[in-house]
Amino acid sequence: MIGSAILFALFGRALAQAPGPPPVFPAVTDLHIKNAFLQPDGFNRSFVTAEGIIPGPTISGNKGDTFKINLINELTNGTMILSTSIHWHGIFQEHTNWADGTSSPFVNQCPIAANNSFLYEFTVPDQAGTFWYHSHLATQYCDQLRGGLVVYDPNDMLGDLYDVDDGGTILHVGPLYHVPAPMIPVGSSVVEAGMINSFGRNYFNTEPTPLSVFSVVHGLRYRFRLIHSGCDQPWNVSVDFHSLLFIESDGIEHHPVVADAVQIFVAQRYSFIVTANQTVDNYWLKANNNGASGTPGFAGGINSAILRYLGAPDAEPTKNQTNINQNPLKETDMHPILNPQAPGEPNIDGADVILNLQLFWTIGGNGAIGTTEQGNFFFINGVRFFPPTVPVLLQIISGARTAQELLPTGSVYTLPLNSTIQISFNVTQVFQHGGPHPFHLHGHAFSGIRVAGSDVLNFENPIQRDVIQTGMPGDNVTIRFFTDNAGPWFLHCHIDWHLEGGFAIVLAEGPAETPARNPTPEDWDQLCPTYDALTPLQLGGEGGPTT
Repeated sequence: MIGSAILFALFGRALAQAPGPPPVFPAVTDLHIKNAFLQPDGFNRSFVTAEGIIPGPTISGNKGDTFKINLINELTNGTMILSTSIHWHGIFQEHTNWADGTSSPFVNQCPIAANNSFLYEFTVPDQAGTFWYHSHLATQYCDQLRGGLVVYDPNDMLGDLYDVDDGGTILHVGPLYHVPAPMIPVGSSVVEAGMINSFGRNYFNTEPTPLSVFSVVHGLRYRFRLIHSGCDQPWNVSVDFHSLLFIESDGIEHHPVVADAVQIFVAQRYSFIVTANQTVDNYWLKANNNGASGTPGFAGGINSAILRYLGAPDAEPTKNQTNINQNPLKETDMHPILNPQAPGEPNIDGADVILNLQLFWTIGGNGAIGTTEQGNFFFINGVRFFPPTVPVLLQIISGARTAQELLPTGSVYTLPLNSTIQISFNVTQVFQHGGPHPFHLHGHAFSGIRVAGSDVLNFENPIQRDVIQTGMPGDNVTIRFFTDNAGPWFLHCHIDWHLEGGFAIVLAEGPAETPARNPTPEDWDQLCPTYDALTPLQLGGEGGPTT
């Protein structure tokens, strides 16, 4: 066995993390991707990180800014994947489809090889809100390559509702795994702890390890930006003895709604306002594990962080609110402020293109008809997604235009520009052990005209977001969006184990117009030749992506 001192020398060790939120980097910055040994729940392991911390630094800018993020790949730990890419989750990437960062399953780029760098440059002309970034190479972000991305609006129309909105109120939740992601079979991840920002107590050994702390001043109002940046599990988030005023979902501001808790699914984001109006003290901030694996509850400080008023002792809370989740946020209560009406005509047939997606899962079954591959696999309209060897964007630039020409066969749907698209997710009974599933659409936000748990169609002012949970058998979750952004855009389950099992399609929007609207930079053109020349040893993670 290699000694720990040698491991630290080989892979590098990050500085001990503070209990507060991650640091903030500007819109123009270098971002170093590196392996780092950390102990978020007391267990020491090497992670894939941005700048040696988890979560990585929050990158922030203002509406209208051009972001220039030079990604420098310094990964060295071959037990995990050595190449990388970053998806800027929720950013529309208008005219910069090549910067969307989906390198696996090979939609917008090839991966960035170790000891190489790549400049992501994109403008955010008309978006403001809570976004995030994460690896989009196989299950690499499950090894903690993730961080916040916030675009501020200096003229925020809801700005008079809060006093504080800065890096100190960024709130990440998600699961922690002790086993490196490439070693975890699809569908069998074991959650060791519920993470809130940098820390979480282990479910199986609740030693008094550090917890994340959020500092507030009595009388002020704080805009918390909640990000589910994990790979699995929904979480119920609440703050003891404080109500939450919700004003945003997935980068879009909505009319304020008061609730005492929210169930958040993988990759979703919310902004809620907490008024520090209680007695100066320490209070539990809770993120209850609501998934099939892991441990729910808060015994011994699991699934918890601390909201600490200025003047309170440096100690854990002594009071515990038990009647939480009495008034949880409902998606049907969220109504966008600007352009609230869903596109198309206000009836179920009022879209230009209607897609019905049948979602199916096999447990321990065959990976495809006529094969003997065994495992947990996922299908949309009977097809399991297999990554092409050439990114879909490069296929389109090279002349492919139709679904028949574009690979992977059966998983690419072509869409016309300037059209209303309606997608319904039809869940089968087999999902009783695997759902609900959070589906994310790249390149767009959409209107959730029918959401999980509801039989009401809302065309007037439905919730708008970019990740929606597809519900359980009997639900018929339906979304709408308008095709005004040419390029291939990924639509996939954001539980990374399910994406790895094939749960995705590509929407090729306006393929004939895509090359002219998305000119690629020279360093993008070099990504594929560099990556294709790598040996299995240089890929790491048992040879790289295995979807």
